[in-house]
Amino acid sequence: MYNVLLIGKPNDIFKNVHDFLAEKFSVQFGSDNPEALEGVLKIVEPDAIVIFLIDFNDKHKQVFRLVDSEHPTTPVITIGTDDEHSRFESFEEDLRYVNLVRPVNNSEILDAVNRSIEFTESIRAVTGNKKRPGDKRKVLVVDDDGTILRSIKAILEQKYDVSLVNSGLKALTSLGKDRPDLIILDYEMPKCDGRKTLEMIRGEEEFNNIPVIFLTGVSDPWHVRAVLELKPAGYILKPLNPQVLLDKIDEVFGKEG
Repeated sequence: MYNVLLIGKPNDIFKNVHDFLAEKFSVQFGSDNPEALEGVLKIVEPDAIVIFLIDFNDKHKQVFRLVDSEHPTTPVITIGTDDEHSRFESFEEDLRYVNLVRPVNNSEILDAVNRSIEFTESIRAVTGNKKRPGDKRKVLVVDDDGTILRSIKAILEQKYDVSLVNSGLKALTSLGKDRPDLIILDYEMPKCDGRKTLEMIRGEEEFNNIPVIFLTGVSDPWHVRAVLELKPAGYILKPLNPQVLLDKIDEVFGKEG
């Protein structure tokens, strides 16, 4: 049975969620008091952490610091209103965070916990959770979907140096700062889509030989032909399969020698 750590102030909402999740997981309680929480975090090994932001204030930023320090790879689900989230947005930008906005029902919370644990387990199965020796190749991921960005980073970060941007224009800026060895590019993006982004990249002489793998959520033959006409190094259909993505990147780098 998976272990879930709940952090927050004991109240009716907290207890209700605790009782609901306890039917599916081994649920432990973590105080919102940083001093008390520190000891708990040092001895528990949660598969997911749920933080309730109700009545949190600036002093509770230490809660996030402790979570990040003691369990830097454990998925975290935060639950709060927009105002509550805004106080901790600098922490919640971490790609392992899933941020739920109240009001949210128990089934949505359960689904977020399940998805976070399942995804983390799939990454561990693929990567063995081991870092590779030597310098890492650099991979730039371009997608307007934050969930996809988080997923790809989790899949690749053990093996590659991963940078993330959420638009084609930001991709061009990123290229100028730090040239990647490979670009993973979403084909369907608003304003500046994958085709336009690739055209801009290939228009720059110093970048036009960087291999590009397209991501696409549309699998009909016409759409696939349109993607392949751009002669990418490869394309992958969404939803992402971690092993397929890793194999395709290995294939591209293998061709380069």
